[in-house]
Amino acid sequence: MTDHSMLVTLLAERSTKRGQFTLASGKQSKYYIDARLTTMSPEGLSIIGRLGLSTLRQSGWAIDAIGGLTLGADPISYAISYASAESDHPLRAFTVRKEIKTHGTGRLIEGPFREGDHVVVIEDVITTGGSALRAIEAVRAARGTVEGVLALVDREEAGRQAIESAGVSIISLVLASQIIKTLES
Repeated sequence: MTDHSMLVTLLAERSTKRGQFTLASGKQSKYYIDARLTTMSPEGLSIIGRLGLSTLRQSGWAIDAIGGLTLGADPISYAISYASAESDHPLRAFTVRKEIKTHGTGRLIEGPFREGDHVVVIEDVITTGGSALRAIEAVRAARGTVEGVLALVDREEAGRQAIESAGVSIISLVLASQIIKTLES
């Protein structure tokens, strides 16, 4: 079994629920993907680290760091960063807060992000693209360059188009239709 097929299976078995759900975007859906049930598991972290790193290397994007809006992007970013540790070009992971910290350093981006970094924004599940767009805005405001977005799951509901309309390329590890097909088989 490939890492991709194992990831699809994990997401189908652990993270996908059927029913009537209101998504963060406000949209109604007949299924809900709680990616954290996969991304925070030992098996999920291992597979996502390898597959995410391999996908980023194949993308051709020259990057220094990876990260996105907390909480969904965090375990994915950390898994990929960890998987890159022994490589010739390790990737630093960072977190974008939902709001600027009101104490301490008052930072919006936490971790070893540096001005001038070339980054890939990480997203767990893309529906409208709103979370990825917020992270892109934060990175650009901190004088970083966004090379692209890596999504764990693309729900195939216009999020990709919103991100591409902002001039950013996107790669998805898994499509929602692949998860649904696995559930139905």
